[in-house]
Amino acid sequence: MRERYGLEISRSSDIGPGLYLGHAYNITVNPAAIIGSNCNLHKGVTIGQENRGKREGAPVIGDCVWIGVNATLVGKISVGNDVLIAPGAYVNCDVPSHSIVLGNPCRVISRDNATGGYINRKVQI
Repeated sequence: MRERYGLEISRSSDIGPGLYLGHAYNITVNPAAIIGSNCNLHKGVTIGQENRGKREGAPVIGDCVWIGVNATLVGKISVGNDVLIAPGAYVNCDVPSHSIVLGNPCRVISRDNATGGYINRKVQI
């Protein structure tokens, strides 16, 4: 899968049920990252590790998180539940539940039902 589609998702990755890969090309997930249930990753998403500094480590992502095209999440950060990360966003800070994340540097906007209508293939957890 890595050579044909550019998918770099380790078999040892901790990923909950209901993962949806929209346009599944060039997606990279660090093996130390944790991804919750019913999350959507789209083309060009990178979930990476930071190797030094105060955010040394990999992201922990909650349930029902939608991550748009070419978004990047790096470092030991926590992303809550019901979070929509906009295409092209660069996220290197903690994100509370029920939020929308935009831009670089990331801007967090509080929003109830942030992923309403966005999550594909939702399974009961």
